[in-house]
Amino acid sequence: MANYLFGFIGTGNMAGALVHAACERVAPDKIILANRTAAKAEALAEEFGCAVGSNSEVAAQSRYIFLGVKPQMMAEVLAQLQPVLAGREDRFVLVSMAAGLTTARLEELAGLPCPILRIMPNTACAVGAGMVTYAANAAVTEGELREFLDGMVFAGTFDRLEERLIDAASAVAGCGGAFLWQVMEAMADGGVACGLPRDKALLYAAQIMEGTGKLTLSTGLHPGVLKDQVCSPGGSTIAGVRVMEERGVRGAVMDAVIASEARNRELGKQ
Repeated sequence: MANYLFGFIGTGNMAGALVHAACERVAPDKIILANRTAAKAEALAEEFGCAVGSNSEVAAQSRYIFLGVKPQMMAEVLAQLQPVLAGREDRFVLVSMAAGLTTARLEELAGLPCPILRIMPNTACAVGAGMVTYAANAAVTEGELREFLDGMVFAGTFDRLEERLIDAASAVAGCGGAFLWQVMEAMADGGVACGLPRDKALLYAAQIMEGTGKLTLSTGLHPGVLKDQVCSPGGSTIAGVRVMEERGVRGAVMDAVIASEARNRELGKQ
């Protein structure tokens, strides 16, 4: 019988964000953490009141086993866990955050048939504003999905996809945060160049991004329509938009997403 609802193997930035969200819903003593550098797991556990253990203890005692390791390390980690998983008599679900690795490949690496969830979260899960896409293999029951989603409800928005689309979704919803932070930083730098104090410029740039996202979701309008609504004839906004078009900002962002999706697929082959 599992002693813990959620167990995390690997406590990097992404896993840490999910631990933060999980502790909003699940009693921290029902969550166990493990990391190659034990001090990292211990620090996170102390912050939230979770348990700490080894990879094997997480694999033996957790109902949902989060694999927060890099794709290149997954084969080694699952090979070490295989005897533990094979010896379990109760049900468990492997939850992978590794880019590129399909549920079929993960089952092959685990060395036994088992329920597998493949999730692609982002670090905004730590503040309840994450976008998490996911796919499940046929062994995952609807009851297990409901239990998992209920336990992670404070992470943000979850969207189930055909697995073939997960790499593309990750390029937008996962990698996209880094693209937006670059734009945010650039906007703040522009404000500083115009004379704003840096703290004010950064506040304004961050807030306009949050507000713009909320407005897009609440209205359901196409971004082009919303952009046109704030571009007055001969005004300052259209002057800035013209410069962005001249510099190829839209094309650069599209190319960034395409490059990230291609890299996701490459990682799955390693």
